[in-house]
Amino acid sequence: MLRVGRRMARSQADSQPVEVAELDGVRSLYLGSDTIQSSMRLSDPDALELAYARGMMMFLLFHAVPKDVLILGLGGGSIAKFIYRFLENSKTTVLEINPRVIDIARSHFYLPENDARLQVIAGDGIAYLREQQTCCDVLMLDAYDSSGVAPDMVSQDFFDHCAAVLRPQGILAVNLWGSDKNFHIYFERIKLSFGQRALMLRTGRPGNIIVLAFNQLPTELRWHALRDRAKALEQQFGIEFLQFTERLKDDNACSEHRLFLGAVD
Repeated sequence: MLRVGRRMARSQADSQPVEVAELDGVRSLYLGSDTIQSSMRLSDPDALELAYARGMMMFLLFHAVPKDVLILGLGGGSIAKFIYRFLENSKTTVLEINPRVIDIARSHFYLPENDARLQVIAGDGIAYLREQQTCCDVLMLDAYDSSGVAPDMVSQDFFDHCAAVLRPQGILAVNLWGSDKNFHIYFERIKLSFGQRALMLRTGRPGNIIVLAFNQLPTELRWHALRDRAKALEQQFGIEFLQFTERLKDDNACSEHRLFLGAVD
């Protein structure tokens, strides 16, 4: 999506500018390119404006009440804000390598200050992850810059570490570009790290693909139960969970009655 509208802020240090622009009541963040990194509708600042961000919340279909959520990559803070607002029993930790992004998220995208339920840390997410033991129920990867995703964040070793820091019923949610020629390489690496327990969800064509990976098989994979759960989530959060659930049929092993996950299911 191209950058259009009234430019509101620009910050630049080193080689990557951080820009904010506004159009038709939607404020967007750009990191050194014309690709939107994050968006916020001013009339509903805690809602998830972009489809990929709503798709990242599909972990709720399988893990209703995560105690600890770890996010690598802040952007405008949309996902962190949403969890903070609507998942009152969850504690969220966010790693963002660029302090200017954190400043912009707070000054222009209404990201709350740190407190007992939200900690935004300026630092290297990969290094942070390597220092952790089992620490979270949900791990969300959304770390892009003007060059795309960092190679170290799509390596086999990195995905192995992701599986290691997640609790037994933990879920990894990854935002990837479907147009990336290496997408299927990354997907196979995720499956290898998670015992083939991974799903693809297309949130747009040919745009973002959300990958969900599981340390253990979810307790429920039957379509009728997933649809019932999706309807309840949709009513609770105003996100198209039912539509996303139906899209899981497009690229994942399934029958008329259920999804299949893992090498042996």
